[in-house]
Amino acid sequence: MIDDAQAFITAHTRLTPVPHAPEISLYVADEATALWHKTEEEIGTIGLPPPFWAFAWAGGQALARYVLDHPDLVRGRRVLDFAAGSGLVGIAAARAGAGQVICADIDAFAIAAIRLNAAANGVDVAACAGDILGSDEGWDVVLAGDIFYERDLAARVTDWLLSLAGRGAGVLIGDPGRSYLPKDQLDEVASYQVPVTRTLEDSEIKRSSVWSLREFP
Repeated sequence: MIDDAQAFITAHTRLTPVPHAPEISLYVADEATALWHKTEEEIGTIGLPPPFWAFAWAGGQALARYVLDHPDLVRGRRVLDFAAGSGLVGIAAARAGAGQVICADIDAFAIAAIRLNAAANGVDVAACAGDILGSDEGWDVVLAGDIFYERDLAARVTDWLLSLAGRGAGVLIGDPGRSYLPKDQLDEVASYQVPVTRTLEDSEIKRSSVWSLREFP
């Protein structure tokens, strides 16, 4: 499955520098809906998750930029990129000197994309397939970009991240102000004007922030 997915990704995307973190290149799609339909046709499955892995989302770009510019946050540490999608944030952590990076996602295509993107950027990350929400494997730093777009998921993620921060993990969130971001429990640590795709974000520039659940580091 992973080999087939990687072949699909390389056939239908282009390796392109990330606008707000051009040190990193990703296999990205030109248009979301067309790729979604192609994905379904390729493996004969209807109801696949949207191809979040095929785009550099605003919150992820902001978080990747912040990690690249503040390498001490992750250097030598064990880092989780949660709901990693393309693996952008995890790749940024690896480039910044993290001791170990785990990129976790529930989508098999995302796992394939993470491996391709890591190889293209010359970094080593572990791509973890499956739902790790609610677990704790002792990560030093947890990074989460663009995850607060759905009410129930946002509530579960918030509770989980609070529990990880409570036992001492550093938690950083990248988000462009999505509907269910729990701002009342966060501190804004940086803000950027991030170039994005108009078909995804209804604008060409999206103000996106990095948030912390506690004073970090």
